[in-house]
Amino acid sequence: MRGLVQMTNHEFYMDLALKNAQAMKGQTDPNPLVGSVIVNNNRIVGVGAHLKAGEPHAEIHAIRMAGDKARGGTIYVTLEPCSHHGRTGPCAVAIVEAGIKKVIIATLDPNPIVSGRGVKILEEAGIEVVVGIHEAASRKMNEVFNKFIVKNTPFVTLKAGITLDGKIATHSSDSKWITSEEARHDVHQLRNEHMAILVGVNTVIADNPELTTRLPNGRNPIRIILDSTLKIQLDRKVITDKLVETWIFTSEIFDKEKKSLLESMGISVFPTTGSRQVNPTEVVQILGEKGISSLLIEGGGTINAAFLEHKLIDKAVIYIAPKLIGGQLAPTFLEGSGIDKMGDAVELQDADIIKIGKDFKFVGYPSYKN
Repeated sequence: MRGLVQMTNHEFYMDLALKNAQAMKGQTDPNPLVGSVIVNNNRIVGVGAHLKAGEPHAEIHAIRMAGDKARGGTIYVTLEPCSHHGRTGPCAVAIVEAGIKKVIIATLDPNPIVSGRGVKILEEAGIEVVVGIHEAASRKMNEVFNKFIVKNTPFVTLKAGITLDGKIATHSSDSKWITSEEARHDVHQLRNEHMAILVGVNTVIADNPELTTRLPNGRNPIRIILDSTLKIQLDRKVITDKLVETWIFTSEIFDKEKKSLLESMGISVFPTTGSRQVNPTEVVQILGEKGISSLLIEGGGTINAAFLEHKLIDKAVIYIAPKLIGGQLAPTFLEGSGIDKMGDAVELQDADIIKIGKDFKFVGYPSYKN
């Protein structure tokens, strides 16, 4: 019974650490979300979260808050304490120096180069270490960091707002609005959490969007436009408003004079080796090299299909409105050539559905067949 109570306590305090970490979503990139709680004599004496890249880690904040009360206590941390020298030195060493006697860790560092090193420092100092409390929740919370730190390419999320029959507009291209105001507000939260947002040039030409985050103190993601010939008009908001950077990816058949003109206006242009279309694999590779750890795709059916066919989508967030449009000419959120055999369909795993206003938010993770 005592072991059960102790485990429940571990889960309670780790849950608090996870909530502290989660509250910082969208402002720590490219660093992970990390939370920490220090407990001594069944009392919380220190709480911390990593706030942004370049600032102290969660454990350091918690140790500073606890002061002398950290000695002899237990620290809960959602990610293995670091073993490398940053601005405040290794967190594992700081834990040792604080006199903490027990460390409860949700999950080890996903980077195989350093995984386990923090635990080794702690154990060599005689500190008891427990790993695996709320491990799945911690890994899911840091799904962006976990991919980026290992593969150096962004975690790619496909977002779409559709009717119940899969349409993103009527046959006359009318699309305002498919989903409710509550769902659209949730989309802006998604934008706030991503470093970059991607659309095709046809969306820019037709809708002239800002692609910004309409939240108080929200973060505007870098705007990524796929434009194989550089046909984008120079009066579009993404070109002129200067609210946030705009990067255009093009193919081998781009207009060289237009490229120079766009660059003179402060727009970054990246040619890819696609002969007639932008190569999506190169897009994510270049974004990774530029330090972009998360990408939100808000494209049309052709863009969405291209990324899916290249197995580049890590997560799908689909807002489904209980409406029916019909019509063979009404566009869907997935176009392209499509799958030939039903047995080859891309399945979405770990799926969840949440009601938002009148609509439903579907979240799932594509499982690709080799």
